[in-house]
Amino acid sequence: MATIGYEEKLWQAADKLRGSMDAAEYKSVVLGLIFLKYVSDSFEEKYEELQEDEYADPEDKDEYMAENIFWVPKEARWSYINSNSKKPEIGQIIDKAMIAIEKENESLKGVLPKDFARPALDKDKLGGIIDLFTFKVGDAESRKQDVLGRVYEYFISKFASAEGKNAGEFYTPSSVVKLLVEMIEPYKGRIYDPCCGSGGMFVQSERFIEEHQGRLDDIAIYGQEYNLTTWKLAKMNLAIRGIDNDLGESHADTFHNDQHKGLKADYILANPPFNASDWGQERLLDDYRWQFGIPPKGNANYAWIQHIVSKLAPSGTAGFVLANGSMSTSSTAELEIRKNLIEEDLVECIVTLPGQLFYSTQIPVCLWFLTKNKERNGKNERKNEILFIDARDIGHMVSRTLKEFSDEEINKVSNVFHAWRGTSDDKYEDLSGFCKVATIDEVRSHEYILTPGRYVGLADVEEDSEPFEQKMERITGELGEQFAKSKELEDKIRKSLEELGYGI
Repeated sequence: MATIGYEEKLWQAADKLRGSMDAAEYKSVVLGLIFLKYVSDSFEEKYEELQEDEYADPEDKDEYMAENIFWVPKEARWSYINSNSKKPEIGQIIDKAMIAIEKENESLKGVLPKDFARPALDKDKLGGIIDLFTFKVGDAESRKQDVLGRVYEYFISKFASAEGKNAGEFYTPSSVVKLLVEMIEPYKGRIYDPCCGSGGMFVQSERFIEEHQGRLDDIAIYGQEYNLTTWKLAKMNLAIRGIDNDLGESHADTFHNDQHKGLKADYILANPPFNASDWGQERLLDDYRWQFGIPPKGNANYAWIQHIVSKLAPSGTAGFVLANGSMSTSSTAELEIRKNLIEEDLVECIVTLPGQLFYSTQIPVCLWFLTKNKERNGKNERKNEILFIDARDIGHMVSRTLKEFSDEEINKVSNVFHAWRGTSDDKYEDLSGFCKVATIDEVRSHEYILTPGRYVGLADVEEDSEPFEQKMERITGELGEQFAKSKELEDKIRKSLEELGYGI
């Protein structure tokens, strides 16, 4: 992810102020303040503009609502909060500000954090964090550069890193999201994420549309999230970017309290929790979603797959992340479901990815792409075919434990998919060790295992252009050197042993 430069400095300064505060707790403090700064900047810019117009009233709420700017009451404006940052009651001041903003803006009701006054939160540190935000994040120029979006995304990723294995529930690394989005290309229609975390799939979809000169009002966003704090984070993340959304009335369990019952989505993007064991299967044995078989009690992977299929429009496409075991598990229930999905020709493409992509787990993962209608999702005839891509060798380390994809690597994978689909001008060709189109007959012969390594084979070894005589001369020369070194070492060892009285 590209950075402006001050994100890292800002993070380091803010992190110093954190002290012993838990990362998960600190997350809502800092992201809540960033949000407050954004809405205030945006409001105050418009306020100044209206002050210069003799016929306008800068305190008229309608003037702001007409331009999709959140109305910010006096007691919630950043200038007021900043001027009180050193007061012991700063926590109460911020809580009142959050309550006032929610009261005036229906879309934010029940979303903003309101626990800044709690005794455990050091008020000196809180004041110090407020003083860090000296720059604009919500005025027109900053919005153009997406200053807030970049700071927000950077902070979310750093919290994910700090929280370690608990981070997966709210954050999918941006390069993985970008790969999914580049492959399914959500230009127009309904986009759905059944476990949306902090909303990264939606943000990247919006970015994709903007980069490809699409229209943002051509898409509709639907999502659901189980964790209340994460659901609020997603609502804030989308609100600051002005993305209209329906994330349900509140946080809820997708399996047991579906917030979008009648929805049929054109695009589904998801990163479900890996191998979730306690998902309440026993209460859903006769659920309408289990068209291909009842998912096992101990693993929700195939419950997620079937939930996703149930939400697809007649020519919809889904792309989602799963643990590698999902491609080859031979448990009776999962094998039966996978067999039925394949025989129904719903599986379009499988991509294996390298390990170390996630803050939350080191295990390698794969991407599944499903479609209800291959004929309507591309120009090439692809019936009864599955594209396999082995992308385990792509990616570069950005820290000691974390890997990312470059834009070139993302394009390398997505270009193969589009060439095969016929949605680009490139001609598709199998490439040993990387990509292969297999028929359902072939997959059947492999007992419905979907691991790309089974199909793509080994990469072609580059042809050796060194002449044979030259190579033999070089190799024997190198070998002679090794033998000489070996003899020298052997003599030294013998001599040392003799000196110790153990001659051989």
